[in-house]
Amino acid sequence: MPDQILFALEVTLNGLMAGVLYSLVALGFVLIFKASGIFNFAQGVMALFAALTLVGFQTGQVPFAHLVNVLFGTHVEHFGWTMPTLAAIAATMAVMVVMALLVERLVLKGLINQAPIILFMATIGLAYFLEGFGDIMWGADIKRLEVGLPQGLSETIDAATFAWFGYGFFIDRLDIVAALVAAALVVSLTLFSQYTRHGRALRAVADDHQAALSVGISLRAIWVLVWSIAGFVALVAGVMWGTKLGVQFSLSLIALKALPVLMLGGFTSIPGAIIGGLIVGVGEKLFEFAVGPLVGGATENWFAYMLALVFLLFRPQGLFGERIIERV
Repeated sequence: MPDQILFALEVTLNGLMAGVLYSLVALGFVLIFKASGIFNFAQGVMALFAALTLVGFQTGQVPFAHLVNVLFGTHVEHFGWTMPTLAAIAATMAVMVVMALLVERLVLKGLINQAPIILFMATIGLAYFLEGFGDIMWGADIKRLEVGLPQGLSETIDAATFAWFGYGFFIDRLDIVAALVAAALVVSLTLFSQYTRHGRALRAVADDHQAALSVGISLRAIWVLVWSIAGFVALVAGVMWGTKLGVQFSLSLIALKALPVLMLGGFTSIPGAIIGGLIVGVGEKLFEFAVGPLVGGATENWFAYMLALVFLLFRPQGLFGERIIERV
């Protein structure tokens, strides 16, 4: 088999793996939009905040240490103990649930039946607040996140592809774990949405707030539930991206790469978030491989947005999104 075809196959596989990581962020957007009609601009920052909190708990870092030291003249940085990974993950999830309660109580409570643009602007404010709050709480330095996930070359895939093609493919084991986790999340969330009482209540709230209230569905409880689930998804995404790149404030920008994923897959489709992520991941890698050398490279920074623009022109609801028809 020609070397160029083998290289293209390797690039395709790595694109699929990268697409899964994009999809993990897009899932949080889909969950909140599907259940409440809110486009949550803060989802990327939630992933960052979850990763910062997890590292802080793991390392025994004192929250707001810099502020405390400035106010009281102390030099406290750590408690002197560390927390086991599973306990730290559980504690971080508890923090995300508390955050969901506070978001509902302080932000969403007064915005029931408001225009979508107002809700969207509220999430933009929430994003900037969380980013600044995370900086004050845990510090802005780059942190290393280790939760025991495998990383580096998958020797099994390398050996198998070398035996088949005479050329070993480099696939990161962390990307394989992310793909398995994303698949499990999609199956679980789809089953929850379709076959549970709370899942049906989520869809009812998304369709019409007043109608849902009239049949006894607690809008506030539903919003707390969906933001808690989105917080869990943000934690998973933060763990994967933080393990791969380190926990740094640029992680909040992964939300921008999730936007083309949503445009392709549809804002209301959980499987669509995964399919859209795979399309974006493979498309940008293959485009960089084939066209990048001809135009100077760096096409991965803009290819996904150009692809999303094409989809908006011909299928604005995305591949799996619901077509909205309004009668006047």
